[in-house]
Amino acid sequence: MKVLDLQCAHLHVFEGWFSSEADFQKQQGRGLIECPVCANATITKMLSAPRLNFGGGREVIEHRHNSTHPARTDPTLQSVWMAVAQHIVANTDDVGDQFAEEARKIHYGEAAERGIRGKASSAETESLIEEGIVVMPLDLPEFLKGQLQ
Repeated sequence: MKVLDLQCAHLHVFEGWFSSEADFQKQQGRGLIECPVCANATITKMLSAPRLNFGGGREVIEHRHNSTHPARTDPTLQSVWMAVAQHIVANTDDVGDQFAEEARKIHYGEAAERGIRGKASSAETESLIEEGIVVMPLDLPEFLKGQLQ
């Protein structure tokens, strides 16, 4: 099993587990690897040292590449973002492409008040804001939009 440090075009750093280097290359070539934070599929493999386990009660020695690169996303912030995204998915109804219509119904008391999420065009979002309906554009990772395990 190969554990690789990966980074998306938005500088989010994450781990990927692959059966081999060839498996990583194959999945990347097919566009199957995406950032768990922003779903960006432009992924680069970062330099990383192997994980060494000497057994016999010794501690696992693991070297992670630490950088002071100012644009790199802090892993703690990434964890918090993922927790927030999971909370949003778990506590809102997905109304899909009917977001603008459903937001209006809720705002004008024609539907029960509840948290919703879905898709809206820029024009629909702007129109909702002009009507005084509070909306927050939020890109959720695709894997969170499916059924939660």
